[in-house]
Amino acid sequence: MLLSIKSRTALAVVGALVASAATVLAVKYGELDGNRHPYVGLLVAQDAEGNPLWRCSGTLLSPTLFLTAGHCTEAPAAHVEIWFDADVDAGIPSNGYPFNGNVGGTPYTHPQYDPNAFFRYDLGVVVLDAPVNMPAYGVLPKLDELDRLATRRGKQDIAFTAVGYGIQASFPDAAAWKEQAARVRYLARPQLLQINVPGYVGDFSLLLSNNASTGGTCFGDSGGPNFIGDSNVIGGVTSFAKNGNCAGSGGVYRVDRADDLDWLNSEFGAYLPQ
Repeated sequence: MLLSIKSRTALAVVGALVASAATVLAVKYGELDGNRHPYVGLLVAQDAEGNPLWRCSGTLLSPTLFLTAGHCTEAPAAHVEIWFDADVDAGIPSNGYPFNGNVGGTPYTHPQYDPNAFFRYDLGVVVLDAPVNMPAYGVLPKLDELDRLATRRGKQDIAFTAVGYGIQASFPDAAAWKEQAARVRYLARPQLLQINVPGYVGDFSLLLSNNASTGGTCFGDSGGPNFIGDSNVIGGVTSFAKNGNCAGSGGVYRVDRADDLDWLNSEFGAYLPQ
């Protein structure tokens, strides 16, 4: 699983893949998700004129609310198209990027989001134009639910399930990996490396493994869920990588903090399960 380029600092955003033709890659750091997480979708942000800007991943919380990263919904994004197919490439012409998804929607970004420090409040949602009904959806965590993991010895045995439509390998230059940007849903099972550690992880992010053994995230996976274990509870959304070649550890923005849950419930509570 991998992502797209929007580097701002030594940390690289794991998200915005620009429109291009694609060649499907063999599974490298993940496995095909199939029908295990049908509520995880591929997002393409568009500007006010309808031009595609970047792609990300995300999760349906209800028939009309889609959770993703703030750097996926930030301006100039004015509209979003979303697909929920396990293999979006199967329905895409080889000579272009699709403009019409299974559903469209309006993006909103955490009010404290700052593009110059995107990893601090890297949360966004899309309110869908029409409901997408599914048997199950992703579930928000309880307040401070992940803090209990900080006291566990041997944190490396704590696994998450990362799901997204990111690429399966990165390449020396942007032009090369854009040509290899498959739009297929994969999952990986990264392990917890750091939580509640001062610095860029702090108490607002997690640092997860990213290697051939556990899998990891890359360009296009930004905003995708990191489920706690094998559950459908979203511990956080894929946010950043420690380097730009998808070989380092992956950063996950936690959604169990009060500012995130308060924003989601106060502004979008009408769209959430009661």
